[in-house]
Amino acid sequence: MLLMKDVIREGHPTLSARAKEVELPLDDETKQTLIEMMEFLENSQDPEIGEKLGLRPGVGLAAPQINVPKQMIAVFTTDEKGEKLYKLSLVNPKIISHSEALTYLPGGEGCLSVDREVTGLVPRYKKIRVRAHQYLPETDEFRKIELRVSGYVAIVLQHEIDHLNGVLFVDKLVEHLDAEPVVFKFEEEEIEVK
Repeated sequence: MLLMKDVIREGHPTLSARAKEVELPLDDETKQTLIEMMEFLENSQDPEIGEKLGLRPGVGLAAPQINVPKQMIAVFTTDEKGEKLYKLSLVNPKIISHSEALTYLPGGEGCLSVDREVTGLVPRYKKIRVRAHQYLPETDEFRKIELRVSGYVAIVLQHEIDHLNGVLFVDKLVEHLDAEPVVFKFEEEEIEVK
């Protein structure tokens, strides 16, 4: 089981190096690493388990962040509308096309490997197309996929793929950005007052 102590921090040489492509088919050790990366994200988002294990909540994790210099990422998040869940264990992901339009997270980005408070915006492509191999541990299936995503999910994937290229979000910070931000739409619950 992965814990925060397994996540390497800013300044570690693995985070600034380009990760190696994963050889296919996947060996058992690589499969287990992908399973543990996803388990970490799921645990980190469960308030009870996250607190018990001392995990910072995360929506994405790249293998270099756990000092495994391989091109593998895990993503566990919903889109900005909260409508669609993305649970992805991807191997050798590549952005094969992107929009000219940019977007950003208005509150800035965060990273499990960056402990310091960071201000600034990170320019990201609004829409991307990613080609990768997806590992499905429930069925031990491995398949080639192409994803077209936009908004928040596109930002998360770009952030994680940057890790595979030795780039942290703090390397891309700008003060101002002429682009439309991602807007999150959360349902408001009606509270009955008695």
